[in-house]
Amino acid sequence: MATASITSKSAIKYKKGEVSKAEMKKLYLSMLYPRLIEEKMLILLRQGKISKWFSGIGQEAISVGVTSALDADEIIFPMHRNLGVFTTREIPLKRLFSQWQGKANGFTKGRDRSFHFGTLEYSIVGMISHLGPQLSLSAGVALGHKLAKEKKISVAFTGEGGTSEGEFHEALNVAAVWKLPVIFIIENNGYGLSTETKEQYACENLADRGLGYGMKSKVIDGNNILEVYQTIVQIKKEITKNPEPWLIECKTFRMRGHEEASGTKYVPKKLLEQWAKKDPIANFEQYLVAEEIIDENFIINTREHFKEEIHQDVQEVFVEPEIKVDFDTEIADVFASHDQLVSSPDYTDTTERRYVDAIADGISIAMDKYDDLVLMGQDIADYGGVFKITDGLMEKYGKGRVRNTPICESAIVGISMGLSLKGIRSMVEMQFSDFATCAFNQIVNNLAKAHYRWGHAPNSVIRMPSGGGVGAGPYHSQSTEAWFTHVPGLKVVYPSNPIDAKGLLLAAFEDPNPVLYFEHKALYRYTSAEVPNGYYTTEIGKAEIVCSGNALSIITYGAAVNWAKQLADSSECQIEVLDLRSLSPIDYEAIVATVKKTNRVIVLQEDSMFGGIAGDISAYISEHLFEYLDAPVIRVASLDTPIPFNKSLENQYLPIDRLKEKVEYILKY
Repeated sequence: MATASITSKSAIKYKKGEVSKAEMKKLYLSMLYPRLIEEKMLILLRQGKISKWFSGIGQEAISVGVTSALDADEIIFPMHRNLGVFTTREIPLKRLFSQWQGKANGFTKGRDRSFHFGTLEYSIVGMISHLGPQLSLSAGVALGHKLAKEKKISVAFTGEGGTSEGEFHEALNVAAVWKLPVIFIIENNGYGLSTETKEQYACENLADRGLGYGMKSKVIDGNNILEVYQTIVQIKKEITKNPEPWLIECKTFRMRGHEEASGTKYVPKKLLEQWAKKDPIANFEQYLVAEEIIDENFIINTREHFKEEIHQDVQEVFVEPEIKVDFDTEIADVFASHDQLVSSPDYTDTTERRYVDAIADGISIAMDKYDDLVLMGQDIADYGGVFKITDGLMEKYGKGRVRNTPICESAIVGISMGLSLKGIRSMVEMQFSDFATCAFNQIVNNLAKAHYRWGHAPNSVIRMPSGGGVGAGPYHSQSTEAWFTHVPGLKVVYPSNPIDAKGLLLAAFEDPNPVLYFEHKALYRYTSAEVPNGYYTTEIGKAEIVCSGNALSIITYGAAVNWAKQLADSSECQIEVLDLRSLSPIDYEAIVATVKKTNRVIVLQEDSMFGGIAGDISAYISEHLFEYLDAPVIRVASLDTPIPFNKSLENQYLPIDRLKEKVEYILKY
């Protein structure tokens, strides 16, 4: 591409290349508009009419240049200083300002602030405050493009501070290994809040890190709108022909504080003056005037027009009514609505299957039913997973849909959510539920909150091999389910038998919401049943009586159901065992019914006692059913210690022996 180098009076050297005069004029207007919006916001902030503002003044060229180079349906993942992304996508200022003011006309019904929102209407998904997670989401969108053979890319922004996050490493690593069509943009503006770049990294340029991941990278002048725009245009052309990720570092400067209240006292005055001379708008104005593309009258008239428009829109939003608080609406929006149509199993057509085989059968059926379903996890492809549940699936469905992953749990969960933005279902296999700690942020802050915040339901299924009794020690045996039942927006299921293992898994794939599917390792090869063939589902949120009685109720789930059932079968008294099956949502109607029936209750969990699910169920019974109790509600659980490896110590840790003692105690009460 032939280019002509032109030096104007500006401090920035522009190369117009093949950018037309009309395009340059549009780029200028696209930068000027968010600048004037920001200047208005700063006035309102000083007047006390808004509470907070994160300024991107001086960085407009990056947001505008990148966004202008993309198609309108290519998803962008901006940060909190990327107002230019939103305005270039032509989101009406009224809606943006409503969002910032927490009004109903915004994008989150007042539930989220600033730019922490998504809108697929404009192909934008905003950040969460943890800085790095949007990188993995963008990689997930890129994977969706690649699987669909679409000549599209995704783009994610981060700051130099965000590159210190583990998520930065994981996202880049997976994107490079999988050769995903994604561009990662680093806005290096000199400071992470007040921390200088020299305290954030030791390499000369952050883009140098790209080489370590095996990806192409480039450093550009983030204040040069033409350089930013042309760079993204050119790289996009390359990526759509040969998919691979790019890392672009945009050198710029933050002219205001991290947010306005923090100020800039820690920034040397000379540095501020130096970068003020490189203002992207003032310099581009000078260049366009010199090129006779615009003139002073155009600048004056445009500024007056924009200011008037901005003032009018802002004033209209100020008089918008405040959000009406409605309890039912808040609760209803935690999950995407789902009218579960239970497909009943055909018990005349069954095959004896172990717990592990029932799960494998469910996955295979789901892969046939949903022809875009993607499976992801460590060693799940050729090897078939550490428990061999996915053995043979790669050969049947291909490496595109059955994907080995690097050891990057957080990135993979983020990619799963990114796939959901493209309408693609996915399943993530945690090798052990213990390892979900490495993906905790993505699960509880992205997956769980997306629908409540901005109406997107990520239909991700995360399989969680869990539980003790297998001599695996403290890092491979934890009962982690209670960590997640506390988080609104996650559905949590835990089958106790092969029939439900298949049915609940298929129901999880059917559900539009994120579902954590716990499967007990001790049940894999030691529990079997006649499992119905073909497709069927077990209702999520519906408990089941597995033993009927009237002397005592044991409420439990997972492997503990089998412990309770064995005790009930061997006991002379009539013990009722309620298998919860679903922990979120939980079947309170079934709990009420069994308590009213027996008047004595034990709540049994494999998890350690303190902070477990049994405590919440016990509290519910005490609050709502106290009058029906003939004895105190008894909790039986494992010890409040890590899970030991030694078999004798593990047996002592688990609650199996203590269960019999508590049954005898409560019956005599």
